Amino acid sequence: MNKDAGNTTADIGSEKKKSQVLEVWKRLCRNKTAVLGLIIVIMLVLIGIFAPIVFDYDTQVIKTDYANTLQGPSAQHPFGTDEMGRDILIRVLYGTSTSLSIGVITVIISLAIGLVLGSASGYFGGRVDMVIMRIMDIFLAIPGTLLAICIVASLGNSITNLIIAMAVSSVPKFARVVRGAVMPVRDAEYVEAARAIGAKDSTIIFHDVLPNSLAPIIVQTTLEVASVILSIAGLSFLGLGIPAPRPEWGAMLSSARTYIRDYSYMCLFPGLAIMITILSLNLLGDGLRDALDPRLR
Repeated sequence: MNKDAGNTTADIGSEKKKSQVLEVWKRLCRNKTAVLGLIIVIMLVLIGIFAPIVFDYDTQVIKTDYANTLQGPSAQHPFGTDEMGRDILIRVLYGTSTSLSIGVITVIISLAIGLVLGSASGYFGGRVDMVIMRIMDIFLAIPGTLLAICIVASLGNSITNLIIAMAVSSVPKFARVVRGAVMPVRDAEYVEAARAIGAKDSTIIFHDVLPNSLAPIIVQTTLEVASVILSIAGLSFLGLGIPAPRPEWGAMLSSARTYIRDYSYMCLFPGLAIMITILSLNLLGDGLRDALDPRLR
């Protein structure tokens, strides 16, 4: 009898979660700009997945062809060629994989650390909150790009060091967002009930508190991917990002600025790739924020 009642309660909870997700999806679909952002993001993800499969890195992406240098857009090379005769379209498409993968990996690392720090700060409060937040304030007092430049300059120019630099600069943002989301939930009745039956703090945080604080975290994650991609492009433009010859949009802009007067297409297409990616992620993030806002339910 009790077993049947428990199964019924679990089924009711599962159905309630499904209905909530469906309602959020419906609200998101009503936002045309968010849908447009989602479609573009899906297309970019597909390009990022299949570009390394379709194009050979050694022969099509980085191989020089000095017989075809600085050719304008044509049927053979829709985006033209660069100063080394490499096809800009292929490099832009391949750069999608580079930018998205580094952006997503960076955000996953910073989100994981920010979840631990922010949830501990918001849940326990007191001295724990004060110590964690003051450390985060120190990092927030330093501009993120400047902090990343210092870390990359200290550790050396590599993809791993770039991910570390960007993750360190992103952790304080996630920690603050998670803390703000956890604090209103920590005193809820179901959390008090979990404490009353002797549940561990770690269990309460990860099973009860965080699942009910996901809305702002999801939005921040989407927006932070855009911010990280833009920062990576900026660092690569300064020569501190993705090492050559691997294609990356910021690095392509940096190498093309010398030719911008006579061969503006070399800057146009990598710049458009950055703009479209950041715009689509921001549109999706704004749409998610509206769809997940409980005041709109």
